Amino acid sequence: MLTAGDPVKNARALLRNSLPINNPALRTIQSSLEGISEQLRIPGSKALGPVARAVAKSNGTLVAERARISAAFAPDKKAAGDAALDKLAEALKAFGGVLEAKDKQGIPAAQNAALTQVTAAEEALVTGFPFTVPAKYADLPQLKGRATLEMKISLRTARQDGVKGGIMTMVADGFNAPLTAGNFVDLAAKKFYDGMEVQRADGFVVQTGDPGTPSGGYEEGGSVRTIPFEVMVRGEKAPVYEETLEDLGRPNAQPAIPFNAYGTAALARSEFDTNSGSSQIFWLLKESELTPSGANLLDGRYAVFGYIVDGAELLADMQVGDKIDYVKVTDGMQFLQAGARKAAAPVAAVAEVAAE
Repeated sequence: MLTAGDPVKNARALLRNSLPINNPALRTIQSSLEGISEQLRIPGSKALGPVARAVAKSNGTLVAERARISAAFAPDKKAAGDAALDKLAEALKAFGGVLEAKDKQGIPAAQNAALTQVTAAEEALVTGFPFTVPAKYADLPQLKGRATLEMKISLRTARQDGVKGGIMTMVADGFNAPLTAGNFVDLAAKKFYDGMEVQRADGFVVQTGDPGTPSGGYEEGGSVRTIPFEVMVRGEKAPVYEETLEDLGRPNAQPAIPFNAYGTAALARSEFDTNSGSSQIFWLLKESELTPSGANLLDGRYAVFGYIVDGAELLADMQVGDKIDYVKVTDGMQFLQAGARKAAAPVAAVAEVAAE
């Protein structure tokens, strides 16, 4: 019998979990540090003991396994990986100081500082790109890694505190969605989204990316560029293309990057055409109903390609007509491989995520 799980909802944790790596030592450190969030829910100072044990376990694992971790780094990333381990050791030492001072308020910042270095070390373990994208998609942009993007938002109606907009940071994950993430990063690099208005904001999603073309998508050479449906199933070596998990009779399969986090980014599409996604994207604003296995009902039906990792709270204030001033790639542009799009027949309409 399937039992409901307790899905991970933190965007950065989801990205760490979905890296194509197998390193038990770093995963042990990651799990120990991430578990601190649950301990912080304990009232008063009772959380300090479990948190201290988690930090001690992380430090002990790092000391005992450091040489083996370092030996596993990709050759071209070894310097970055070793630097991350140095900084992780420093962060854990500083974390100990926070605990000695019984500063419970300082624990989240110390936890984040340590996990930032865990992420850097885990990313240094990735050697090359883990699979080959099918040759028939060679004409489409592909992201062979991860990219970080900065998005500046302007609100037409200021919040009660006077805030009129802000910055969101998003990570596009090409390890698990190279075509969908590549399409978004390519369009961002082309400044396609700069000045774009929000076209939907209904408490369920915030959606944008409709350029006003007849197709509702990005057109080049007289045709719309469409992206095949793409989802990486957890534990598998390459994504599934063109058919949803439901269509394949696998509704309980778990995507590697699921709709768990507030601010999950996905490619919108026509409800009845799986492969009609183009330029319209949406961010999920609330948890959709879960299946008995703990999966989100959107999982496997729409192609997730990343998460808002900073500034996601701005999504709650966004309304139809608000403006995306710009989207720019701040890191990872070297992983984008631009395709040479061939002529294709226009489609009637793309990009609509069904309301839940």
